[in-house]
Amino acid sequence: MQERRTTDADAPQPEATAQHTPKRTPVKAAAAALVGTSIEWYDFFIYATAAALVFRELFFSPELSPLTGTIIAFATTSFGYLGRPIGALIFGSLGDRIGRKRTLVFTLLLMGAATFGMGLLPTYEQVGAFAPLGLITLRLLQGVAVGGEWGGAALLSVEHAPEGRKTFFGSFTQMGSSVGALLSSLVFLVAENLSGGLLAGWWRLPFLFSAVLVVIALIVRLTVEESPEFVAAQLKKYQTTSPLREIAGTLRGRVLLGAGTMLVATGGYYVTSSFFLAYATEQAGVSAMVMLNALTFAAVCEVLFMPLAGWLGDRWRPQYVVAVGLGIIAVIGLPLFLITHTGNATLIFLFAAIVALGTAFNYGPMAHILTRMFPVQVRYTGISLSYQVAALTAGALTPIVVPLLLAAGDGSPVLVVAYLVVLCLTATACVLRTRRFTARDGVTERIRVALESSAS
Repeated sequence: MQERRTTDADAPQPEATAQHTPKRTPVKAAAAALVGTSIEWYDFFIYATAAALVFRELFFSPELSPLTGTIIAFATTSFGYLGRPIGALIFGSLGDRIGRKRTLVFTLLLMGAATFGMGLLPTYEQVGAFAPLGLITLRLLQGVAVGGEWGGAALLSVEHAPEGRKTFFGSFTQMGSSVGALLSSLVFLVAENLSGGLLAGWWRLPFLFSAVLVVIALIVRLTVEESPEFVAAQLKKYQTTSPLREIAGTLRGRVLLGAGTMLVATGGYYVTSSFFLAYATEQAGVSAMVMLNALTFAAVCEVLFMPLAGWLGDRWRPQYVVAVGLGIIAVIGLPLFLITHTGNATLIFLFAAIVALGTAFNYGPMAHILTRMFPVQVRYTGISLSYQVAALTAGALTPIVVPLLLAAGDGSPVLVVAYLVVLCLTATACVLRTRRFTARDGVTERIRVALESSAS
């Protein structure tokens, strides 16, 4: 069935004054999006790092074999992915009806509460099976928060940005993932170097520290104005009482296509980050300290490469920048794992930086690409569902599938890399298909006139 495009003719026609539309403040909006998503992803990533380093020993039965324990510890990360579509449904609908800014406050508070709670959890030695149960429950709540966070933050930055610079300003939302990963690595480095290390109880520090970061993010986020495109849609009465119904009825094909573009951003990223950490330390014998330093360096490189990807996306096509990034990841996958067996820290750092370049090019332009795919009145719901459908499939399955592929290959990473290449090829095909969407698909002409009138 051919998908029906939402057009300006579908909208109600009452007149409204555009002078109340807030002016664009792209720098402030990008900063608010960056700070908020950085904290959200910091909270999400510290769980993955802890799962790779300590959760097997702390939250699961000591009778499990090391391989089984690792598989189960990584599998618990999938509960975060199960929560993300729930968050997309709840907060996406709220964001399209009450606004981007207010919804983002809710997601930030929920994530902070869940992460801080993890830092207080008793271990398996203390409470037995209740320990992993508490861990899984809080991980699910983390997923709900992330499911509603990314879409709103992406819209806040892209909808405040002027035409011709939307990919660049949108990349600051994407940079939050890299900054979150960097903060996660740095705090774990500090905790590892404290007396006794992570297993002595310092693993709790990264989780408890998130409370401080959440307060900072809230202060910054509350200073930015609501999205001018959302307000213009309100003034023009161009809204819907049920964004999900409209998405399911006429735009579900776009959601699936958008999910396809995010397969590597959600699933492939775990292969080159958390699983790479576990493989290098357990299979290749590289010290945890070297690997944490390498991932920290890679996160710094991603932060630097992300705005470059956005800048190139505005001058070229953002889809082509993403395709280049996916190509880099596919080609570098096998060498990335093999060089860990050399034990050469310089090579590990070099290849981690190359992966960071591919990741930034793959991820940086995504906020603008997905935003262009959906009309403003259902955009929060549409892009959130696109991202989180990918999270529920590639993202949720990868932490389970990849250790099994490693076991099937008798410790060889070849099958894992083959899985990564399949994700890259599929995502490339999907992202190139999004070239048919233009700015007119995302913002109706009447709303564009309202925005231009308010700016003049």
